[in-house]
Amino acid sequence: MPVNDIIHVSLMFFVVYLLVSSTSNAEGFEIESQDVRRFEFPDNFLFGTAVSSYQVEGGYLEDGKGLSNWDVFTHIPGNIKNNENGDDADDDYHLFLEDAEIAQSLGVNAYRFSISWARILPRGRFGEVNPGGIKFYNKIIDNLLLRELEDRYGAWLSPLMQDDFLLLAETCFKSFGDRVKYWTTINEPNVFAEMSYVRGLYPPAHCSPPFGNCSVGNADIEPLIVVHNMLLAHGKAVKLYRERFQSKQGGSIGLVVQSHMYEPLRDVESDRQAVNRALAFTGGWVLDPLVFGDYPPEMRQYHRSELPRFSSEETEYMKGSIDFIGLNHYSTLYAKDCIHSPCVLGGDHFIRGFTFTTGERDGTLIGEPTGVERFYVVPRGMEKIVDHVSKRYNNMPIYVTENGYCPPLTEAAPNLLHDVNRVHFYNGYLAALARAIRKGADVRGYFAWSLMDNFEWAGGYSSTFGLYYVDRLTMNRTPKLSAKWFQHFLANRSSARFNRQRFVNPTPKSRRVRKSKYIVIATTNANATDV
Repeated sequence: MPVNDIIHVSLMFFVVYLLVSSTSNAEGFEIESQDVRRFEFPDNFLFGTAVSSYQVEGGYLEDGKGLSNWDVFTHIPGNIKNNENGDDADDDYHLFLEDAEIAQSLGVNAYRFSISWARILPRGRFGEVNPGGIKFYNKIIDNLLLRELEDRYGAWLSPLMQDDFLLLAETCFKSFGDRVKYWTTINEPNVFAEMSYVRGLYPPAHCSPPFGNCSVGNADIEPLIVVHNMLLAHGKAVKLYRERFQSKQGGSIGLVVQSHMYEPLRDVESDRQAVNRALAFTGGWVLDPLVFGDYPPEMRQYHRSELPRFSSEETEYMKGSIDFIGLNHYSTLYAKDCIHSPCVLGGDHFIRGFTFTTGERDGTLIGEPTGVERFYVVPRGMEKIVDHVSKRYNNMPIYVTENGYCPPLTEAAPNLLHDVNRVHFYNGYLAALARAIRKGADVRGYFAWSLMDNFEWAGGYSSTFGLYYVDRLTMNRTPKLSAKWFQHFLANRSSARFNRQRFVNPTPKSRRVRKSKYIVIATTNANATDV
């Protein structure tokens, strides 16, 4: 999943993203699965697949590209599983035509990819626009229809980063806005802050106890500063877009947030309040300022002097600074109150909203485990999180910009292509999404993460979310069972109770492509400083 992706900040485009002793609730997953068909979604609904610049492109020093923080971070031994990196990734930089073709062959009408900051502006404001990068992304868009600033002034810890981002956004609007009609400025700023400034697992690797043992960082303060600067950068970019580009280009602009759904660990009021705080301290942390002009009251109640404040001028351009919400959702967790009861693992800290979250209750997992820590298969969570976002933000249009499944890392190799569990996942989550739409949520699109297996950040290439398998030696793309299922679903022929014999594993030999009108959605990838 992208750390920062729709044109990825990366500015992102939509081209129309367990304890061994525990027992799992397998029966619960089967019960949640149900028939789902394409006709349950509106005729103009966007269905697409998603990729992310650093995770698929490769070509890390080609055609004038500069180094991103991930280029540097992945070359430090021990930072990434198996010491892998994205130097080659899926070689999409050279195979992007093939990748666009296989996406189109699924029958999707949208494609979500991100733009690498380091490829467009290798030296940020201190250098020129890289024509090679502009040419590359122009090729991608047409066929579908930064240098790291950490050392200079501390990247997103500094308000100066806002101006760098504004230049990137302006460059993208000028270069691609005549064709890109959906923009998301920044992908998952809350996840970026969590992984880079709370846990210290992503560059620039800042953290402090009890969340990690880094050489630098303050996990209670720095994430608040980083997200504040990212949100102000978003607000400035939207202001620029609306004043100079939107009327003549006819596009819309939003931002992508990642959010689990939460359920109370215990049947007590304090845990129900913990659920509210968990939602406010994750998705609300990002979305409330963009809709209402300030951070959630749940955060203001506990974060006083530490939580930054918006000036009156900033509030004016921040409030209402999204046309739609991009929502990345994968899983659901239990939430436990840490105000009135003791907690471990940092749940008693403000940055966590004085809430402890877990996937286990009384020895039973909340859902089937996957290959990603704290990602469990809980389809009902999709309906609940969409319902929550819809109600909190006045039924603003929502695009589910990422949702997908990674099998447990112990899964046998043959199952990587015959990925029945991934098919079950998509059935369950899409059925839940359809229920939310029937209840009135204004959901307008869904993007499967991901089109193909790719470099999954600290997990390297071991985590596989793709509809297509990528051979690391030959870079050949092979469709999995889920790709065939998705294709049938989009053709309105698929349901959850599929016949396994009918869905024979699709072979890569057929290159015939169904013509489809794509919608382009772009995101800048800000967290990778690989926008």
